[in-house]
Amino acid sequence: MKQLYMSCTSCSTGKPNGCKSNGGCSTGGCNRMNVHDWLANLPFSDPESSCRIVEVSFNQGSRKDYYRNNSLQIFEKGDIISVEGVSGFDVGTVSLTGELVRLQLKKHSLKEDTSEFKKILRLATDNDINKWKETKAREHEVLIRSRAIARQLKVDLKMAEVEIQADGRKATFFYIADDRVDFRELIKIYASEFKVKVEMKQIGARQEAGKVGGIGSCGRELCCSTWLTDFKSVNTNAARYQNLSINQTKLSGQCGRLKCCLNYELDTYLDALQHFPDDAEVIEVAKGRAFLIKKDIFRNLMWYSMHDSTRHYPLSIESVKKIKEQNRQGIKPEALETVEIVSGKTKEAEPAFVDVVGHISLKSLEKNSRRRRDSDNSRKANMAKKPQQQNAPNVNQNNPRPNNRNNRPPRKKNR
Repeated sequence: MKQLYMSCTSCSTGKPNGCKSNGGCSTGGCNRMNVHDWLANLPFSDPESSCRIVEVSFNQGSRKDYYRNNSLQIFEKGDIISVEGVSGFDVGTVSLTGELVRLQLKKHSLKEDTSEFKKILRLATDNDINKWKETKAREHEVLIRSRAIARQLKVDLKMAEVEIQADGRKATFFYIADDRVDFRELIKIYASEFKVKVEMKQIGARQEAGKVGGIGSCGRELCCSTWLTDFKSVNTNAARYQNLSINQTKLSGQCGRLKCCLNYELDTYLDALQHFPDDAEVIEVAKGRAFLIKKDIFRNLMWYSMHDSTRHYPLSIESVKKIKEQNRQGIKPEALETVEIVSGKTKEAEPAFVDVVGHISLKSLEKNSRRRRDSDNSRKANMAKKPQQQNAPNVNQNNPRPNNRNNRPPRKKNR
């Protein structure tokens, strides 16, 4: 089966990195929160009954909104269009069309025939796109300046993101605050400083992480910045049901809250825990009390420990129920009927002892040592020859034997 990838045309790779189904390509130009329209190529018998609402994404998918298409022009996914804004126009990208928009409207409890939806004006012209790029380049400077102003006024909030409308007439400031904030004076300064209509929107730490993006501890892009839109509450009970250690640093995400992925498999664990007894935290035997440590839903075992021993006792669900029933009758069994744990992994066979004496050849080592010894001997011979040549007497060219007769002292004759 051929695997389909969502990709854009802004890079040469042809498919995004990461999990191969989200929006983060090599250039960073892909749209986040992408949705694959699997009904795009299916023909409809009545084209007039098709959905006239179009989903438009802004700021690379961090914000999405719905607009009505009253014109006869058909827009496709990826088209850059101009839509109705606040006292002007805005520019966005078509992210979803057709019947899937009706499913999204039903999910958000919106009616298709309502008049609250703003209109699509036209396909974005070159002037619209140039103006849009100018305002987008201005957002970072406005964000830094807005943080400085809030710090000067000592307003207890954190400015997360600034989104300016394409025509530059309106700016939306997304901020994070623990308590209610009085920012009436702050809005006046922002309006006079940036010459825009100011709108303040409070978001949570999870929404901020989705706007900023990043890589999670699993090695993949954050769920909140790629596909997750509904943020459900997460508590430590989700970790307890899954037998996870209550470690705040490991269970917290980049937003500082508990990870959203703790809820992904929670329903499976809750269904499996229905077969385990609820009142089996402590069971009594003849040696004393045994306390429950954990529940293993994969093997249907319950692990117990006792005060006088560091050993852990695995018990089956049936044996725990049997012991609990005996405790109700005042009977204490002699010992715990443990279950033998059989590992599913194949045990590797240990290599047997092999006598390799005589199998290993030392010819290469002897050859290297002989070569090294010969080179040392030749080096010593060369060093011995050099001082003899320096101290050698003068030699006649015609007579190779040394001519030292004239230099000899006169020999005395013995009389």
